[in-house]
Amino acid sequence: MTPPPALRALIAEDEPILAAALKHALHRLWPELEVVATCANGVEALQQGLALLPDILFMDIKMPGKTGLEAAEELAEQWPQDRPFPPIVFVTAYDEYALAAFEQAAADYVLKPVNDARLGKTISRLQQRLAQVPVAPAAAEELAPIVQAAPAAPADPNLASLLTQLQAMTASAPRLQMIRAAVGNSVRMIPVGEVLYFEALDKYINVVCRDSEALIRTSLKELLPQLDPQQFWQIHRGTIVNASAIATAVRDEAGKLSLTLRQHAAQLRVSPLYAHLFRQM
Repeated sequence: MTPPPALRALIAEDEPILAAALKHALHRLWPELEVVATCANGVEALQQGLALLPDILFMDIKMPGKTGLEAAEELAEQWPQDRPFPPIVFVTAYDEYALAAFEQAAADYVLKPVNDARLGKTISRLQQRLAQVPVAPAAAEELAPIVQAAPAAPADPNLASLLTQLQAMTASAPRLQMIRAAVGNSVRMIPVGEVLYFEALDKYINVVCRDSEALIRTSLKELLPQLDPQQFWQIHRGTIVNASAIATAVRDEAGKLSLTLRQHAAQLRVSPLYAHLFRQM
């Protein structure tokens, strides 16, 4: 009888000593697990993750290039739909990031420096999760075509919720009431409630209202924690929409989801990571 293929893991950690320590600890505690890549930053983690499609991701939260949160979000968006999205273990030196947000999520955490006792518990949880039977055909049809895989697939709402909570924890800021946008030689004051959606454009954000648009020089990562999450929903790595402006969520023949707005002709694409926001109640 042919033995099952070895499970494969990717480590993303910008401190070489800590990356080596984690790799050696995994080898001691889970010798059957093969570490197929060790990445020094979030950009490399994204590239190697999509190239190798590992079964488990160990992601440092704070890394140069892209954070572990950003890399995880982009991986979830670009992951092949016919493959289950891997469980994520976030590695962090900041225990305030590793509390209740992880309890119900498709992820786990270990604190730096990694110790065998905590890592052993994480390994046990990973083994249990990976041993779970994939969803039944009937349940898979309900999720299709977003995902037809095990519980840790990219459409899992818990993963999107976790990423949102961690982003907020790592960049907390007071709620915005007014957008100040430069228009020529003047500054236009835009009440946040009038914004239909925010769209990332290179180093700027396009602020789209019913009858006008304006550019602000910031990033969605900096803007998102300043917005009311009940009113403004992230639907894609590059798009935040005012929930009250959404008219319909429409799925095309390929299964891709897009939104129409009440007061604007734009159609906004929804990443599979956020598709759970538009399931029927």
